[in-house]
Amino acid sequence: MPHAILWDMDGTIVDSEEYWITAEIELVELFGGIWTHQDGMELVGNGLPTTAEKLQRHGVDLSIDEIIQALTNRVLEQLEVSVPWRPGALELIQQFHTAGIPQALVTMSIERMARSVVALIPGLPLTEVVAGDNVMKSKPDPEAYLQAADKLGVDITRCVAFEDSPSGCRSAHSSGAVTIGVEYLVPLSGIPTDVTLDTLVGVTADRVFDIFTAQRGLN
Repeated sequence: MPHAILWDMDGTIVDSEEYWITAEIELVELFGGIWTHQDGMELVGNGLPTTAEKLQRHGVDLSIDEIIQALTNRVLEQLEVSVPWRPGALELIQQFHTAGIPQALVTMSIERMARSVVALIPGLPLTEVVAGDNVMKSKPDPEAYLQAADKLGVDITRCVAFEDSPSGCRSAHSSGAVTIGVEYLVPLSGIPTDVTLDTLVGVTADRVFDIFTAQRGLN
């Protein structure tokens, strides 16, 4: 079995990408600018500083940190109304938890949001968090995944990572983790993964163990 499971958050565990785009549109419009849904889609999976810099170029007269905090506050407000879990994610998390495998969250959202989501998962199965404000380099750099493995005290090459975005898949794959892409809002064709799925519905822990074994040449 893998030594740990590493989870992306937005778009993988929680269907929150639309919440982020809504927050971006509202913030740009507040400063008299225009931000489209497509603008938001082009930033899926990127670090929040990257998003903030682009919003500044669209007229948002706030600092990078002020933009990040404003977006996070708005997304958290929406999550308080409804938490749109991605299909199959919670079920698979619970299977890994039952199997006794450590799990961590690896996200480019800031830590206070990440921990808010982790606290909503029954049984608190994700014991570590690496967030965007915990790293020097955002995804697609592998830093966040390497840091998560270090926090859990495991070899990154013995970990399985779940990601939905091109930048996230590149981050996980380049770190050395067995990377399972779960295609959702953004196509993953041509993106480095070990396996790409179109859903986690019906995916079992045993199937993931088989994928890990096949990729690592274990028996």
